[in-house]
Amino acid sequence: MNDRLSLSTDAARQLATTTKTTPQMRGITPRYLLRALPWVDVESGVYRVNRRRTFILGDDRISSYLDNGTHHIVPEDLREVPYLREADDELLRTLATAFTEVAFDAGQTLVEEGAAADKLWVLVQGRAEKRVTGRYGQDALAEVIGDGQFFDLDAFSCGGQQPHRVQAVTPGIALCLDRARLAEAAGRDEALRTALDAFTSADARPAGAEVPVDLASGHLGEVDLPGTYVDYEDTPREYHMSLAQTVLRVHSRVADLYNEPIDQTRAQTGLTVEALRERQERVMLNDPDFGLFNNVAPGQRVQTRTGAPTPDDLDELLSKVWKQPGFFVAHPKAIAAFGRECTRRGVPPVMDTRFGSPLLSWRGVPLLPSDKVRMTGPAGAETTEILLMRVGEAQQGVVGLRPSKVQDEVEPGLAMRNMGMDQKGISSYLMTAYFSAAVLVEDAVAVLQNVEVSKYHDYS
Repeated sequence: MNDRLSLSTDAARQLATTTKTTPQMRGITPRYLLRALPWVDVESGVYRVNRRRTFILGDDRISSYLDNGTHHIVPEDLREVPYLREADDELLRTLATAFTEVAFDAGQTLVEEGAAADKLWVLVQGRAEKRVTGRYGQDALAEVIGDGQFFDLDAFSCGGQQPHRVQAVTPGIALCLDRARLAEAAGRDEALRTALDAFTSADARPAGAEVPVDLASGHLGEVDLPGTYVDYEDTPREYHMSLAQTVLRVHSRVADLYNEPIDQTRAQTGLTVEALRERQERVMLNDPDFGLFNNVAPGQRVQTRTGAPTPDDLDELLSKVWKQPGFFVAHPKAIAAFGRECTRRGVPPVMDTRFGSPLLSWRGVPLLPSDKVRMTGPAGAETTEILLMRVGEAQQGVVGLRPSKVQDEVEPGLAMRNMGMDQKGISSYLMTAYFSAAVLVEDAVAVLQNVEVSKYHDYS
């Protein structure tokens, strides 16, 4: 027996329509990097960056691997040492096997300032500080070094004295090469001896990365002026368009029968475009060839002082990209960790409204969050990196690259091409996004490495 006195809502819904949203997608992010970068339309598919001739620089890292509980140098990575760049593989293997493993504790002094530089140190893991005695006898921090970095190459190569006192901040492991082994190898290999002599020659050491231009200034009277010219790189770097692609499939039955009030093909296309743009941002940050994190020059890398990102660390980044810095790019967890360090010091960062959103800023430079920035390490103790860049062609900064025009373009640099319908009645569309990124000058980007995001403070 039905005791209901009126029509139920469930039954009434059979005669009612619903108000629907367009399909939602959790993976959509603001993609601040793609919005903040100035884009260059590339006519020919290739973007060439012409520069002044520069001296060859490596990535300032020597890699190692673990075998049977012992760390070993990767022989090919010894080419990061300037006078070993042209060495043959056999010589590199000989030198790599000559490294010995040294474990150290936090607070331990690895080398003393003024001591004989008879070893080349490569940090396998851990963090250390280079300290130097100041003009008035005070102890000054010169640099923080981390995994893969080596010291002190200049003093080691010429057999001089250590210019710094190096003290471990954390426990770690290092690999050391005795200078006697290098001298022994140079005695057997004439090419190595010549390269080593050229490296240690005072006349051969450049003051900067670029080949100098001869100039005169402050002279009086009729003096002979130097003649000069500005040389260019013989093989300037060329950036080819990278891409992200997929094939979108829509059944004709779906497109014909279920197309109101929302166009099914348009909805499918919109979500696919969002996924392509998300992948584009990830690749532009992390691609091993042109990714921004992998195109930071050795002198533009900074190690955190204490692990957590502090105002001091970001100030150090700003000293690297001091010419018209544009913005930081960091993982949201890194920005949160930076906020905690600012709170602890009583210097809350100023909020800045960009792209319609409130963003943290430091020294007037906004911190753009991106979940595409890599996080490494075990859960709960991850480390990440923070990137700072200058942008724009006119500023010799970082630019995004895209083709000026592609066939069947639906967005700049993104094409949707109809591939036809198969015998199952499924229409296929080739979705392609073309893009790349270029760093025009080395000092346009700098990175803060080994940023710990799990440090919290007790204010009670």
